[in-house]
Amino acid sequence: MSGEASKTIDNTTLWGGGRSPFSVSYGKMMMWFFLISDALTFGALLSSLGFMRHKFADTWPVSEEIFFHFPFTHTHLPLMYVALMTFILIVSSVTMVLAVEAGHRMNRKKVTMWLALTVVGGLFFVCSQAWEWSSFIAGPDGIISTWGDNATLAQNPYPGKNGGPGAVHYTQFFFFVTGFHGTHVLSGVVLNFIILLNVLKGKYEKVGHYEMVEKVGLYWHFIDLVWVFVFTFYYLL
Repeated sequence: MSGEASKTIDNTTLWGGGRSPFSVSYGKMMMWFFLISDALTFGALLSSLGFMRHKFADTWPVSEEIFFHFPFTHTHLPLMYVALMTFILIVSSVTMVLAVEAGHRMNRKKVTMWLALTVVGGLFFVCSQAWEWSSFIAGPDGIISTWGDNATLAQNPYPGKNGGPGAVHYTQFFFFVTGFHGTHVLSGVVLNFIILLNVLKGKYEKVGHYEMVEKVGLYWHFIDLVWVFVFTFYYLL
């Protein structure tokens, strides 16, 4: 195979450098390197979560008994708001795909529209996660202003099946994993907003391509994919 390739491509082209590996730009390749390293970090966190859940299976809390609150209502709706957050984030991934596609067609108006919707979806998710944190801290009633009124609930609001270390590790993983992911989403929202401002200024029209939208899109899709795993392994299983 290498002999055939050397016949069709001269040595100057093969060894002279200046060629983009796999026909991918430097910026996109560096983004892929970053995403791979970040995926290893999330993989380690989720693997640790699985290990601790297996180790403390008898005292591990049931997510459906914890995340049943829904804004502006006192109805018991297990995991419904988390499911809504997940749906909005997935939809924002679709709008990002449409923004990238519009960029390939050099359609500035469509890029602006779809990228703006992606930012809105990301903001909704970040605000929802902040609300979810506050309701978790508040305890079973979900009202942050009443936190600490009941001494028993304040000491151990989510005791798990039989109480014990499972509830402690469950809480620690909740804040660390969702907080780490939420930081990524917030960073993605900021990046998307900066790119959106550049689109409005016509910067990429002058450059002649919208590759920057595609690069930040890779990051956004990665965030969405990671949340699917977090939602599955932390909330559902």
